[in-house]
Amino acid sequence: MILLFHQIITPLLVISILPLYSFSQSANSSACNQLCGGKRVQYPFGFTDACRIKLNCSTASEKIEISGFDVRNVTSDQILVSLPANCSRPIGELSKLFGPNFAPTWRNGLLLENCNVPINDCVIPRRLLSSRIKFEKCDFGAKNDNYNNISCYSGGPDDTAEFLDYEEVGKKGDCGVLLSSIMVDLSDDASSFSGSTSIAMNFQMLELGWWADGKCDCDPNADCNKVDYGSTIGFRCKCREGFVGDGFSDGRGCRRVSDCGARRYMSGRCGGSRVGILIGGIIAGALLMVALAVIYYCVRRRNATLKSRLSTKRLISEAGGNPSVPFYPYREIERATFGFSEKQRLGIGAYGTVYAGKLHNNECVAIKKLRYRDHESIDQVMNEIKLLSSVSHPNLVRLLGCCIENGEQILVYEYMPNGTLSQHLQRERGSVLPWTVRLTIAAETAHAISHLHSSTNPPIYHRDIKSSNILLDFNFNSKVADFGLSRIGMTDDSHISTAPQGTPGYVDPQYHQNFHLSDKSDVYSFGVVLVEIITAMKAVDFSRAHSEVNLAALAIDRIGKGRVDEIFDPFLDPNRDAWTLSSIHKVAELAFRCLAFHRDMRPSMVEVADELEQIRLSGWAPLDENVMGSSVASSCSSPYEGSERSLNKKVGVGSRRLVVPVKAPGGTLPLVEESSPVSVQDPWLSEQSSPSTNSLLGKGARLG
Repeated sequence: MILLFHQIITPLLVISILPLYSFSQSANSSACNQLCGGKRVQYPFGFTDACRIKLNCSTASEKIEISGFDVRNVTSDQILVSLPANCSRPIGELSKLFGPNFAPTWRNGLLLENCNVPINDCVIPRRLLSSRIKFEKCDFGAKNDNYNNISCYSGGPDDTAEFLDYEEVGKKGDCGVLLSSIMVDLSDDASSFSGSTSIAMNFQMLELGWWADGKCDCDPNADCNKVDYGSTIGFRCKCREGFVGDGFSDGRGCRRVSDCGARRYMSGRCGGSRVGILIGGIIAGALLMVALAVIYYCVRRRNATLKSRLSTKRLISEAGGNPSVPFYPYREIERATFGFSEKQRLGIGAYGTVYAGKLHNNECVAIKKLRYRDHESIDQVMNEIKLLSSVSHPNLVRLLGCCIENGEQILVYEYMPNGTLSQHLQRERGSVLPWTVRLTIAAETAHAISHLHSSTNPPIYHRDIKSSNILLDFNFNSKVADFGLSRIGMTDDSHISTAPQGTPGYVDPQYHQNFHLSDKSDVYSFGVVLVEIITAMKAVDFSRAHSEVNLAALAIDRIGKGRVDEIFDPFLDPNRDAWTLSSIHKVAELAFRCLAFHRDMRPSMVEVADELEQIRLSGWAPLDENVMGSSVASSCSSPYEGSERSLNKKVGVGSRRLVVPVKAPGGTLPLVEESSPVSVQDPWLSEQSSPSTNSLLGKGARLG
């Protein structure tokens, strides 16, 4: 039927629209072409001389380039280009990235080789380089000499400069090879959740700042940002909040989000489009042809969408996942998040952005939209679908569905209104979590990880256990999330070999050393979480003393010397009663064993979960009502806009504990009733932040 429709309609369309098409082409011959195959870039970028900033387009591969370098992304203030490791790339190639409308920014760390004078502007851990950058064609990579010939340059002519200076780079170390680059993202989008202090490091990537020539020529609803680069003065336009578009008066300008969705606007299907202008001049017969063409297009698009969904289901099935995972249309996901509005944003991680949303059935959900649409990201999506659809546990986040359509990769999860454990421990939201609530969260999380290790066959290793991946629901029940890095273990061996991945500060040092991943790698990461729960300190914090940057090293030192009381979170009030002090010490000792350098010295997650449960139940007693406030987060929006649900709802029963205080001077032991509730990953930026082996010794355990 579609073929017959095509044969009838196509000749009629050609006859009726050809004259108008010719007129349109001549009238717009000088217009800026922003399409490269199926990809569109925002103005002022384009692929013809009429564009303010010209890019190169390879139509066959739909590859976008600038000065011979592949372009990964273009935003309102940056061009992100790929700079893969190459040991034979002369330093002179860098000059191509200093153009008339763009230049590398100070946020880049240039990896250079063959330097007469070593440059140490941005010291990076050697292991981090070897795990993130492939040096397959480099001689020193095979020799494994810790890449001592690599220098790193980062900076500008002065501390206020936005861009690097090419002449300064050449003079700094007199280097011969431009090896690669590391781009550090310091924007709010680099954090795992809004308000965090995390940063992101993009390896083998380089950021170019761009500007348009001349004086400001922006839309009235856009802000003009002036750019000063040496003797060159340019500008950039950015639409104000509530508006979308490129912001340029000679581009698409700015339109309200309510008038037109961002995707439709940037794709040219908003307001008065060229098609609308052409239709105004077409005679009645041609109108009919256009209507038929629209019907034909819709039929084709619907069939393509169905084909895409079937292909996705087949892909999930081949990956071993559950083909019954619900599929949501992209249109419904877009509607649920109000066009992926910033107000709905819950947080941003290394792989994408998470939004709060409400589906057509009024169900609140968390929607994770992956940032990069490449082979690595689709592998992550399939891995997470495969694992989450094969396990079920009350303390594992539930996967509700997915959307792989229009080139987007989106996962839909149950909504966690109380954010992450990390946010509460760092005082970024809500009230201070009492010790009994923290202990219950720790026990529930341990049971969830134990389930992955011992109740599934083959076992599942999470590989990214950290406080920011422990979510809290309305009743402060814990939910372990983010299975993008998880791997299926082996039943006939104690470990599998894989390149180290995870978050600095949580990664098993033995895994880092010999690439052997096992269930004990998750035990180490959970040990760091236990220390966070006790101390409310960050896993990696450069504001602490040099020897205390790594929390695991600090904890091993204090616990091993019997001085754990020095790192207690003062808000816990450990001396309030004998049970609280005793249970905190027991959890600290358990964390000490989890952090042992050799994995054979660590307990299993089953043992950890059982021990935490015994500690928790040893102090159980009913609790009072109204221990804390009772306001709740009541809407599907960013949790920062709501307040916390009452922590006394954690258990739902009573709140009174019988406390036996320290013996009074008179020798009596009175019984006292006391109310108490029961219930974004900072990467290493310098070599010095990675704790040495010698500094992590303590009481029979050694940490890396």
